[in-house]
Amino acid sequence: VQLQASGGGLAQVGGSLRLSCVASGRTFSNYGMAWFRQAPGKEREFVGCVTLSGGSTYYADSVKGRFTISRDNAKNTGYLQMNSLKPEDTAVYFCAARLNSAINYRSSTDYNYWGQGTLVTVSS
Repeated sequence: VQLQASGGGLAQVGGSLRLSCVASGRTFSNYGMAWFRQAPGKEREFVGCVTLSGGSTYYADSVKGRFTISRDNAKNTGYLQMNSLKPEDTAVYFCAARLNSAINYRSSTDYNYWGQGTLVTVSS
C-alpha cells in the first residue's frame, strides 16, 4: 500500500490542524494505521493508532485528549485531528500502515508502509 500524507503547515499555539493520509494500491481496510512524528534532533515517536474499522484508537500520553485519529475506509483515507497545539508538537508527521491490526503496535519497526511526512510547525 502507498501512503500520501498532507495537511501540515504553520499553526499558532492553541490552534488546530488536520492531517490526511490517502492510501492506494491495496484494500485500505485490511491495514492498521498509525501516526508518528519526528522533531528536529529527536527520534521518531508514536502518536497514536486506529483499528481496521476505526472503532478503537490508542494515543501517546503526550497527545491524549488533544489529538484524534480516525479513518474513512470508503475514501481510503486516515486522519489526524490536532487541537490545542503546543510548540512541542512541532515535528514532521508520518502516517504508517501495517497489514492487519495496529492497536497493539506502537514501534516504528512494526510498520511496513510509510507516507512521506508532512511538517507541522506550532508558533508562539
